[in-house]
Amino acid sequence: MPYTLRAIFPAICLTLILPCMKIAMAADPAPAQDTKQVEPPVERAALPSRSQEDTLALERQVPKAEQQQLQAGDERFLALWKPANSDDAKGAVVIVPGADESADWPNAVGPLRRKMPDVGWSSLSLSLPDAYDDGIFARAADSPATADKASADSDKAKDPQAKTPDPAASAEADAAAAADQAAAQAELAKANAEKIFARIDSAIAFAQQNKSHTIALLGHGTGAYWVARYMSERPSPAVQKLVMVTAVETGKDTPSLLEILPTLKVATADFVDKDRPIPRQQAQDRLDASKRVKNSRFTQITLNAIPGNTAMEQDQLFRRVRGWLEGQ
Repeated sequence: MPYTLRAIFPAICLTLILPCMKIAMAADPAPAQDTKQVEPPVERAALPSRSQEDTLALERQVPKAEQQQLQAGDERFLALWKPANSDDAKGAVVIVPGADESADWPNAVGPLRRKMPDVGWSSLSLSLPDAYDDGIFARAADSPATADKASADSDKAKDPQAKTPDPAASAEADAAAAADQAAAQAELAKANAEKIFARIDSAIAFAQQNKSHTIALLGHGTGAYWVARYMSERPSPAVQKLVMVTAVETGKDTPSLLEILPTLKVATADFVDKDRPIPRQQAQDRLDASKRVKNSRFTQITLNAIPGNTAMEQDQLFRRVRGWLEGQ
């Protein structure tokens, strides 16, 4: 091959190859893009409240014949009803459990509701709304005054020359925020009391519909506070007897049990456990207060502890309650 042709041959080949490379590159598809979309997070259903869990458990465990769905305002709630095992019932006992207790609580509530029908008393044990939902007494959201104060503090930190806020104005804003929070708490407490009273109203009406001419309200723990307060604020002529079992204050509601008892016009029995120091002192205060009331119909009955024998303790309570109800 002549020298000139040999020199230009590579250039000719390169001229022929470059167009082919462009065509090949144009034919090569672009890399596929990831078309996978990010799915939004799945929202979890809200957890049931304590009272809802108790209701579901009772619906599974308690015979259907004992379950009653009662109406209280806009809410329906579960109550456990056992008619008296007698052709001539003596009356009905409406049982109100304490905070965090179910309508079949193993201490006092369940044993009494099951045993009273065998001695001629129908029993109706209630489910209560949650005493106080989480956060019901939590710190309220920052008020405008509080937010303004925080903003002013931030500005002051940035500018050392800024004027110090007036202490009197700050104290006034804090007092206003505290008053607003206290008012909100009072409204929530009032709404909670109305819910409980509505359920007691419904229970009394149900007992009357079932021809219970004598009705006794019985409260256990904080339930004793609620039955006493109910009879103080809404005295019902249908209720002739009031029973409190190991009564304790709610710690969040006013008036106190000590203030309520002197206002009661119904025969009241206060069953106390002498071996529980704090409730025992409260019980002594209640007894002393009753002695200062003319024509008081208050009776206090002491229960003895039977260590290691819960069944006998529950039987003792049953016998004492029955004896007082039938002795009135």
